[in-house]
Amino acid sequence: MNSDHLHIVSFNVPWPADYGGVIDVYYRIVALAKAGIHIHLHCYAYGRTPAKELEQWCDEVCYYPRETGLRHQLQSRPYIVASRCSKALLQRLRQDDYPILLEGLHCCLTLEQLAGQGRPIYVRSHNVEHDYYRSLAKAEKQIWKRLFYLVEAQKLQRYEPVLRNATKVLAISSSDAAHFRAIGCKNVELLPPSHGHTEVTSAIGKGDYILYHGNLSVGENIRATLFILDNIASHSPYQFIFAGKDPDPSLVTAVSKSPNVRLVSNPDETVMHRLIEQAHIHLLITDQATGVKLKLMNALYEGRYCVANSTMVQGTQLSDACTIADTPDTLITAIDQLMGKDFTEAELLRRRQILNDVDSTQNISSFIF
Repeated sequence: MNSDHLHIVSFNVPWPADYGGVIDVYYRIVALAKAGIHIHLHCYAYGRTPAKELEQWCDEVCYYPRETGLRHQLQSRPYIVASRCSKALLQRLRQDDYPILLEGLHCCLTLEQLAGQGRPIYVRSHNVEHDYYRSLAKAEKQIWKRLFYLVEAQKLQRYEPVLRNATKVLAISSSDAAHFRAIGCKNVELLPPSHGHTEVTSAIGKGDYILYHGNLSVGENIRATLFILDNIASHSPYQFIFAGKDPDPSLVTAVSKSPNVRLVSNPDETVMHRLIEQAHIHLLITDQATGVKLKLMNALYEGRYCVANSTMVQGTQLSDACTIADTPDTLITAIDQLMGKDFTEAELLRRRQILNDVDSTQNISSFIF
Protein backbone atom coordinates (compact mmCIF):
# COMPACT_ATOMS: atom_id res chain seq x y z
CA MET A 1 0.00 0.00 0.00
CA ASN A 2 1.27 3.46 -0.91
CA SER A 3 0.55 5.25 2.36
CA ASP A 4 1.00 8.83 1.16
CA HIS A 5 -1.96 8.58 -1.25
CA LEU A 6 -5.58 8.96 -0.20
CA HIS A 7 -8.94 8.80 -1.97
CA ILE A 8 -11.53 11.24 -0.61
CA VAL A 9 -15.17 10.78 -1.63
CA SER A 10 -17.17 13.96 -0.97
CA PHE A 11 -20.96 14.30 -0.84
CA ASN A 12 -20.68 17.51 -2.91
CA VAL A 13 -18.11 19.71 -4.61
CA PRO A 14 -16.28 21.37 -1.67
CA TRP A 15 -15.69 24.69 -3.41
CA PRO A 16 -16.68 27.41 -2.84
CA ALA A 17 -16.28 26.66 0.85
CA ASP A 18 -19.32 28.66 1.86
CA TYR A 19 -21.35 26.48 4.23
CA GLY A 20 -20.58 24.22 7.18
CA GLY A 21 -20.24 20.79 5.59
CA VAL A 22 -18.12 21.78 2.60
CA ILE A 23 -15.97 24.11 4.71
CA ASP A 24 -15.00 21.08 6.80
CA VAL A 25 -14.24 19.01 3.67
CA TYR A 26 -12.29 21.74 1.88
CA TYR A 27 -9.99 22.69 4.74
CA ARG A 28 -9.36 19.03 5.53
CA ILE A 29 -8.16 18.64 1.93
CA VAL A 30 -5.90 21.67 2.35
CA ALA A 31 -4.45 20.38 5.64
CA LEU A 32 -3.79 16.92 4.19
CA ALA A 33 -2.16 18.36 1.06
CA LYS A 34 0.09 20.57 3.17
CA ALA A 35 1.07 17.47 5.15
CA GLY A 36 2.34 15.90 1.92
CA ILE A 37 -0.58 13.58 1.17
CA HIS A 38 -1.43 12.95 -2.49
CA ILE A 39 -5.19 13.39 -2.69
CA HIS A 40 -7.46 11.75 -5.24
CA LEU A 41 -10.74 13.63 -4.81
CA HIS A 42 -14.10 12.27 -5.96
CA CYS A 43 -17.11 14.60 -5.80
CA TYR A 44 -20.79 13.96 -6.24
CA ALA A 45 -21.86 17.16 -7.97
CA TYR A 46 -25.16 18.48 -6.69
CA GLY A 47 -26.07 22.07 -7.59
CA ARG A 48 -22.38 22.91 -8.05
CA THR A 49 -19.96 22.96 -10.94
CA PRO A 50 -16.37 21.67 -11.29
CA ALA A 51 -13.92 23.90 -9.40
CA LYS A 52 -10.38 24.66 -10.60
CA GLU A 53 -9.54 25.77 -7.04
CA LEU A 54 -9.45 22.12 -5.95
CA GLU A 55 -6.75 21.16 -8.44
CA GLN A 56 -4.00 23.00 -6.58
CA TRP A 57 -4.47 20.62 -3.62
CA CYS A 58 -5.32 17.33 -5.37
CA ASP A 59 -3.51 15.01 -7.74
CA GLU A 60 -6.80 14.38 -9.48
CA VAL A 61 -10.39 15.59 -9.12
CA CYS A 62 -13.23 13.48 -10.50
CA TYR A 63 -16.90 14.41 -10.67
CA TYR A 64 -19.95 12.15 -10.65
CA PRO A 65 -23.64 13.09 -11.01
CA ARG A 66 -25.95 12.68 -8.05
CA GLU A 67 -28.89 10.65 -9.34
CA THR A 68 -31.91 12.38 -7.84
CA GLY A 69 -35.57 11.52 -8.37
CA LEU A 70 -38.46 9.44 -7.10
CA ARG A 71 -36.83 6.10 -8.01
CA HIS A 72 -34.10 6.71 -5.43
CA GLN A 73 -36.51 8.10 -2.85
CA LEU A 74 -38.45 4.82 -2.91
CA GLN A 75 -35.40 2.63 -2.16
CA SER A 76 -34.84 1.01 1.23
CA ARG A 77 -31.55 2.87 1.56
CA PRO A 78 -31.72 6.52 2.66
CA TYR A 79 -32.19 8.93 -0.23
CA ILE A 80 -28.93 10.74 0.57
CA VAL A 81 -27.11 7.40 0.11
CA ALA A 82 -29.12 5.85 -2.75
CA SER A 83 -28.74 8.97 -4.89
CA ARG A 84 -24.93 8.80 -4.57
CA CYS A 85 -24.26 5.66 -6.54
CA SER A 86 -21.65 5.58 -9.31
CA LYS A 87 -20.20 2.58 -11.15
CA ALA A 88 -17.47 4.86 -12.51
CA LEU A 89 -16.41 5.78 -8.97
CA LEU A 90 -16.30 2.14 -7.90
CA GLN A 91 -14.21 1.21 -10.95
CA ARG A 92 -11.76 4.04 -10.23
CA LEU A 93 -11.36 3.07 -6.56
CA ARG A 94 -10.62 -0.52 -7.53
CA GLN A 95 -7.63 0.49 -9.66
CA ASP A 96 -5.37 0.75 -6.58
CA ASP A 97 -5.36 -0.04 -2.87
CA TYR A 98 -4.96 3.48 -1.44
CA PRO A 99 -6.90 4.26 1.77
CA ILE A 100 -10.33 5.85 1.32
CA LEU A 101 -11.93 8.64 3.34
CA LEU A 102 -15.70 8.89 2.91
CA GLU A 103 -17.22 12.26 3.75
CA GLY A 104 -20.47 11.57 5.55
CA LEU A 105 -22.90 8.69 5.77
CA HIS A 106 -24.05 10.02 2.38
CA CYS A 107 -21.09 8.30 0.68
CA CYS A 108 -21.25 4.97 2.51
CA LEU A 109 -22.54 2.92 -0.41
CA THR A 110 -18.83 2.70 -1.19
CA LEU A 111 -18.27 1.26 2.29
CA GLU A 112 -20.88 -1.43 1.55
CA GLN A 113 -19.22 -2.26 -1.75
CA LEU A 114 -15.59 -2.43 -0.57
CA ALA A 115 -15.80 -3.47 3.09
CA GLY A 116 -14.12 -6.69 4.17
CA GLN A 117 -11.34 -6.54 1.58
CA GLY A 118 -8.61 -5.48 4.02
CA ARG A 119 -8.48 -1.95 2.67
CA PRO A 120 -8.53 1.00 5.10
CA ILE A 121 -11.82 2.86 4.72
CA TYR A 122 -12.48 5.81 7.04
CA VAL A 123 -15.75 7.69 7.47
CA ARG A 124 -15.91 11.32 8.54
CA SER A 125 -19.30 11.71 10.21
CA HIS A 126 -20.71 15.23 9.96
CA ASN A 127 -23.79 14.47 12.10
CA VAL A 128 -25.84 11.74 13.68
CA GLU A 129 -27.90 12.00 10.53
CA HIS A 130 -31.20 10.57 11.77
CA ASP A 131 -31.19 13.08 14.65
CA TYR A 132 -30.53 15.87 12.16
CA TYR A 133 -33.40 14.80 9.90
CA ARG A 134 -35.80 14.52 12.83
CA SER A 135 -34.89 18.07 13.79
CA LEU A 136 -35.62 19.14 10.21
CA ALA A 137 -39.01 17.41 10.39
CA LYS A 138 -39.82 19.09 13.68
CA ALA A 139 -39.18 22.53 12.19
CA GLU A 140 -40.88 21.92 8.82
CA LYS A 141 -44.33 23.46 8.28
CA GLN A 142 -45.20 21.73 4.99
CA ILE A 143 -46.69 18.31 5.70
CA TRP A 144 -45.19 16.52 2.70
CA LYS A 145 -41.68 17.77 3.49
CA ARG A 146 -42.11 16.83 7.16
CA LEU A 147 -43.14 13.32 6.10
CA PHE A 148 -40.12 13.02 3.81
CA TYR A 149 -37.75 14.02 6.63
CA LEU A 150 -39.36 11.56 9.06
CA VAL A 151 -39.16 8.68 6.59
CA GLU A 152 -35.57 9.57 5.76
CA ALA A 153 -34.74 9.69 9.49
CA GLN A 154 -36.07 6.15 9.93
CA LYS A 155 -34.08 4.91 6.93
CA LEU A 156 -30.93 6.63 8.20
CA GLN A 157 -31.26 5.05 11.64
CA ARG A 158 -31.66 1.59 10.09
CA TYR A 159 -28.72 2.20 7.74
CA GLU A 160 -26.34 3.70 10.30
CA PRO A 161 -24.89 0.33 11.49
CA VAL A 162 -23.02 0.19 8.14
CA LEU A 163 -20.47 2.35 9.99
CA ARG A 164 -19.38 -0.72 11.97
CA ASN A 165 -17.56 -1.81 8.80
CA ALA A 166 -15.36 1.31 8.75
CA THR A 167 -11.71 1.09 9.76
CA LYS A 168 -12.35 4.22 11.82
CA VAL A 169 -15.21 6.67 12.31
CA LEU A 170 -14.09 10.28 12.73
CA ALA A 171 -16.80 12.04 14.76
CA ILE A 172 -17.24 15.81 14.71
CA SER A 173 -18.20 16.13 18.40
CA SER A 174 -17.71 14.15 21.60
CA SER A 175 -21.46 13.49 21.89
CA ASP A 176 -21.51 12.07 18.35
CA ALA A 177 -18.46 9.92 19.17
CA ALA A 178 -20.25 8.48 22.20
CA HIS A 179 -23.27 7.68 20.02
CA PHE A 180 -21.21 5.77 17.43
CA ARG A 181 -19.46 3.76 20.14
CA ALA A 182 -22.86 2.91 21.63
CA ILE A 183 -24.11 1.43 18.32
CA GLY A 184 -21.08 -0.85 18.06
CA CYS A 185 -18.50 1.05 15.99
CA LYS A 186 -15.18 -0.39 17.16
CA ASN A 187 -12.81 2.46 16.38
CA VAL A 188 -14.15 5.98 16.89
CA GLU A 189 -12.11 9.15 17.32
CA LEU A 190 -13.06 12.78 17.81
CA LEU A 191 -11.88 14.96 14.93
CA PRO A 192 -12.82 18.64 15.38
CA PRO A 193 -13.97 20.47 12.24
CA SER A 194 -11.42 21.72 9.76
CA HIS A 195 -11.96 25.44 9.31
CA GLY A 196 -8.88 27.10 7.81
CA HIS A 197 -8.04 29.30 10.77
CA THR A 198 -4.44 29.05 11.93
CA GLU A 199 -4.44 31.65 14.70
CA VAL A 200 -6.81 33.73 16.79
CA THR A 201 -6.95 37.25 15.34
CA SER A 202 -9.59 38.77 17.63
CA ALA A 203 -9.13 42.54 17.96
CA ILE A 204 -8.34 44.05 21.34
CA GLY A 205 -10.76 46.79 22.40
CA LYS A 206 -14.45 47.38 21.98
CA GLY A 207 -17.15 47.26 19.35
CA ASP A 208 -20.58 48.86 19.48
CA TYR A 209 -22.90 46.13 18.19
CA ILE A 210 -23.98 42.51 18.67
CA LEU A 211 -23.76 40.21 15.63
CA TYR A 212 -25.69 37.12 14.60
CA HIS A 213 -24.58 35.59 11.31
CA GLY A 214 -25.41 32.53 9.23
CA ASN A 215 -27.43 31.35 6.26
CA LEU A 216 -30.65 33.23 6.93
CA SER A 217 -32.74 31.04 4.63
CA VAL A 218 -32.19 27.94 6.80
CA GLY A 219 -34.89 27.03 9.31
CA GLU A 220 -32.52 26.70 12.26
CA ASN A 221 -31.13 30.20 11.68
CA ILE A 222 -34.54 31.73 10.95
CA ARG A 223 -35.83 30.45 14.30
CA ALA A 224 -32.75 31.75 16.10
CA THR A 225 -33.07 35.18 14.50
CA LEU A 226 -36.75 35.50 15.39
CA PHE A 227 -36.01 34.37 18.95
CA ILE A 228 -33.33 37.04 19.31
CA LEU A 229 -35.58 39.73 17.81
CA ASP A 230 -38.55 38.88 20.02
CA ASN A 231 -36.81 38.09 23.28
CA ILE A 232 -33.50 39.96 23.36
CA ALA A 233 -33.11 42.81 20.86
CA SER A 234 -36.52 44.25 21.68
CA HIS A 235 -35.49 44.46 25.36
CA SER A 236 -32.01 45.88 24.80
CA PRO A 237 -30.64 49.37 24.12
CA TYR A 238 -27.78 48.05 21.96
CA GLN A 239 -27.50 47.74 18.20
CA PHE A 240 -27.96 44.27 16.69
CA ILE A 241 -26.81 43.22 13.22
CA PHE A 242 -28.04 40.10 11.44
CA ALA A 243 -25.89 39.15 8.46
CA GLY A 244 -26.12 36.26 6.07
CA LYS A 245 -27.24 34.62 2.89
CA ASP A 246 -30.74 34.97 1.39
CA PRO A 247 -32.74 36.27 4.38
CA ASP A 248 -36.19 34.72 4.66
CA PRO A 249 -38.99 37.26 3.96
CA SER A 250 -40.26 36.83 7.52
CA LEU A 251 -36.90 38.11 8.81
CA VAL A 252 -36.90 41.10 6.50
CA THR A 253 -40.34 42.08 7.82
CA ALA A 254 -39.43 41.50 11.46
CA VAL A 255 -36.18 43.46 11.24
CA SER A 256 -37.94 46.41 9.60
CA LYS A 257 -40.04 46.82 12.77
CA SER A 258 -37.01 46.94 15.09
CA PRO A 259 -35.29 50.35 15.33
CA ASN A 260 -32.07 48.97 16.90
CA VAL A 261 -31.63 46.13 14.37
CA ARG A 262 -29.96 46.14 10.95
CA LEU A 263 -30.01 43.38 8.34
CA VAL A 264 -27.03 42.81 6.03
CA SER A 265 -28.14 40.58 3.15
CA ASN A 266 -25.68 38.42 1.22
CA PRO A 267 -22.47 40.09 2.40
CA ASP A 268 -19.36 39.22 0.41
CA GLU A 269 -16.36 37.69 2.16
CA THR A 270 -14.72 41.06 2.86
CA VAL A 271 -17.84 42.58 4.42
CA MET A 272 -18.55 39.45 6.47
CA HIS A 273 -15.01 39.38 7.81
CA ARG A 274 -15.26 43.06 8.80
CA LEU A 275 -18.61 42.51 10.55
CA ILE A 276 -17.19 39.57 12.54
CA GLU A 277 -14.00 41.42 13.43
CA GLN A 278 -15.67 44.66 14.56
CA ALA A 279 -18.58 43.22 16.56
CA HIS A 280 -18.24 43.38 20.33
CA ILE A 281 -20.41 40.32 20.97
CA HIS A 282 -21.26 37.34 18.80
CA LEU A 283 -24.64 35.92 19.71
CA LEU A 284 -24.66 32.19 18.93
CA ILE A 285 -28.05 30.57 19.45
CA THR A 286 -29.34 27.26 18.08
CA ASP A 287 -32.02 24.72 18.88
CA GLN A 288 -30.25 21.87 17.05
CA ALA A 289 -27.44 19.97 18.75
CA THR A 290 -26.19 18.53 15.47
CA GLY A 291 -22.59 18.62 14.29
CA VAL A 292 -20.34 21.53 15.14
CA LYS A 293 -21.36 25.01 14.06
CA LEU A 294 -18.55 26.50 12.01
CA LYS A 295 -19.96 29.96 12.63
CA LEU A 296 -18.89 29.35 16.25
CA MET A 297 -15.34 28.63 15.09
CA ASN A 298 -15.31 31.77 12.92
CA ALA A 299 -16.49 33.91 15.83
CA LEU A 300 -13.94 32.44 18.25
CA TYR A 301 -11.00 32.84 15.87
CA GLU A 302 -11.88 36.25 14.42
CA GLY A 303 -14.26 37.91 16.86
CA ARG A 304 -14.40 39.26 20.39
CA TYR A 305 -16.80 38.01 23.06
CA CYS A 306 -19.07 35.06 22.27
CA VAL A 307 -22.39 34.51 24.05
CA ALA A 308 -23.83 31.09 23.26
CA ASN A 309 -26.55 28.79 24.49
CA SER A 310 -25.70 25.30 25.78
CA THR A 311 -26.96 23.60 22.63
CA MET A 312 -24.51 25.55 20.47
CA VAL A 313 -21.45 24.21 22.32
CA GLN A 314 -22.76 20.73 23.17
CA GLY A 315 -20.04 18.13 22.69
CA THR A 316 -17.46 20.67 21.47
CA GLN A 317 -15.14 21.38 24.44
CA LEU A 318 -15.60 25.07 23.58
CA SER A 319 -17.90 26.17 26.39
CA ASP A 320 -14.97 27.74 28.32
CA ALA A 321 -14.35 30.08 25.39
CA CYS A 322 -17.92 31.43 25.55
CA THR A 323 -20.33 32.97 28.03
CA ILE A 324 -23.13 30.39 28.28
CA ALA A 325 -26.73 31.54 28.74
CA ASP A 326 -29.96 29.72 27.93
CA THR A 327 -32.88 31.99 28.78
CA PRO A 328 -33.80 35.45 27.53
CA ASP A 329 -33.07 36.96 30.96
CA THR A 330 -29.62 35.37 31.28
CA LEU A 331 -28.76 36.22 27.68
CA ILE A 332 -29.70 39.88 28.23
CA THR A 333 -27.68 39.95 31.47
CA ALA A 334 -24.62 38.47 29.73
CA ILE A 335 -24.89 41.05 26.94
CA ASP A 336 -25.23 43.92 29.41
CA GLN A 337 -22.14 42.79 31.33
CA LEU A 338 -19.93 42.22 28.29
CA MET A 339 -20.91 45.41 26.46
CA GLY A 340 -19.35 47.29 29.36
CA LYS A 341 -16.01 45.48 29.10
CA ASP A 342 -13.11 45.80 26.66
CA PHE A 343 -11.86 42.64 25.02
CA THR A 344 -8.38 42.50 26.58
CA GLU A 345 -5.00 40.97 25.84
CA ALA A 346 -5.64 38.55 28.71
CA GLU A 347 -8.90 37.43 27.07
CA LEU A 348 -7.08 36.95 23.78
CA LEU A 349 -4.36 34.79 25.36
CA ARG A 350 -6.97 32.71 27.19
CA ARG A 351 -8.90 32.17 23.94
CA ARG A 352 -5.75 31.08 22.14
CA GLN A 353 -4.95 28.54 24.83
CA ILE A 354 -8.44 27.02 24.77
CA LEU A 355 -8.52 26.72 20.98
CA ASN A 356 -4.99 25.36 20.84
CA ASP A 357 -6.01 22.59 23.25
CA VAL A 358 -9.12 21.71 21.24
CA ASP A 359 -8.07 22.14 17.62
CA SER A 360 -6.31 19.30 15.82
CA THR A 361 -6.80 20.40 12.21
CA GLN A 362 -3.08 20.60 11.53
CA ASN A 363 -2.63 16.96 12.62
CA ILE A 364 -5.39 15.55 10.43
CA SER A 365 -3.05 13.05 8.74
CA SER A 366 -2.36 11.36 12.08
CA PHE A 367 -6.00 10.23 12.22
CA ILE A 368 -5.65 8.31 8.97
CA PHE A 369 -2.02 7.32 8.45
